[in-house]
Amino acid sequence: LEVIGDLPADLCGAYIRNSPVPVHKPVNRYHAYDGDGMLQGVYFRDGKASYANKWIRTKALLKEQEAGASIWPGIMGPFDFSLPYFPIKDSSNTDIIYYNGKLLSLWYNAGEPYHIDPLTLDTYGPETFDGHLKHTLSAHSKVDLNTGELLFFTYGNKAPYMTYGVASPLGELVHEVPIDLPGPRLPHDLGFTPNYTILHDFPVFQDEAVFKQAGKRIVRFHPDVPTRYGIIPRFGDSDAVTWFECDPCYLLHVINCWEEGDWIVMDGCRQPDPVNKPDAADGDLASMLAQRRRVFQLYRWQFNLKTGEVREHLVDDLNTEFPMINPLYGGRRSQFTYNQYIPLLEDGGRTLKFEALVKYHTDTGTYERWDYGPGIYGSEAPFAPRLGAAAADAEDDGYVLTMTTDVSTWRSECLIFDAGALS
Repeated sequence: LEVIGDLPADLCGAYIRNSPVPVHKPVNRYHAYDGDGMLQGVYFRDGKASYANKWIRTKALLKEQEAGASIWPGIMGPFDFSLPYFPIKDSSNTDIIYYNGKLLSLWYNAGEPYHIDPLTLDTYGPETFDGHLKHTLSAHSKVDLNTGELLFFTYGNKAPYMTYGVASPLGELVHEVPIDLPGPRLPHDLGFTPNYTILHDFPVFQDEAVFKQAGKRIVRFHPDVPTRYGIIPRFGDSDAVTWFECDPCYLLHVINCWEEGDWIVMDGCRQPDPVNKPDAADGDLASMLAQRRRVFQLYRWQFNLKTGEVREHLVDDLNTEFPMINPLYGGRRSQFTYNQYIPLLEDGGRTLKFEALVKYHTDTGTYERWDYGPGIYGSEAPFAPRLGAAAADAEDDGYVLTMTTDVSTWRSECLIFDAGALS
């Protein structure tokens, strides 16, 4: 790799990104989330960098490669329930996590986790937890670095509509409980503290009548229905969930959660109205583009487990999402998050294009910002602690990395920022 500047000697490890990259022409209207999962890895060691990229060889992709064409429809539908595995393609294209010495790729609709070699990016196949996993996993299952445990949920169209579980640091499923929801929901993330997990029930769900009749997922926002957050002890039973009602919204990604006495605090990027109306001027792409023009707000919720009191407030309204934190601070009090700035329509924005990296102080809403430049767009920016760093070190003692693309030259770069001196 060409290196501009000097690579930090104390940056050691791998930055691996999962994203949708289609192999074959789609069988229906293409959506940006439909592409096959492709991993890109940049490896850092001794002040040098190397690069690798490979498609995730899901069961669906292997079938399509045999056929030489797409078989499964994408998210725009209609869903085809006659197909094996899933009525749309489980492309495993959303997240990548490191757990129990292996990488697991995950899918936003809750799919099969795939076991990936962290060094070669080869796909070993679905991760079954020694044959004990009987359902799918959500896109944003979380690893508690303090314990090595994997926290996860799955959801579906049949009661009880959600399952919550924990896997041990050794890859064993040790806890699973059903979570009763009022109906099918579309949660995307969860939060955790050392003792609790925070599950989500949003008033954002598909029109079941349309789905049953036409096989199409039409998602609607119901502003007259409250958002609910369910807080469950990490190894709690179904009846141990405490539900808290909040203002209607959607939360795509949690920033972090922690405990303060009887209180649970959760920071996230709140969407006050997650379902936008299409603009006819966008033609055939109107529906897809509408869902990619979204308002996100840095927001804080506080839940009192003893009294049931809820507090919630806006921290800042700069339109940012896709937050990343120092992973050593996951589940305990943190101050910083590294978000992507997404311009609103009135600011010249059109779709989910990440135009700047924003380092927030989550208590105050103050921030530092690094603009990528005209026509240059970034991606989620994970935090890499310095080699040998410990949780007792300064929270921003490390590096933030992102991949950018210059659409005028179609040149991509991996940028490395000193997290403590972003501006």
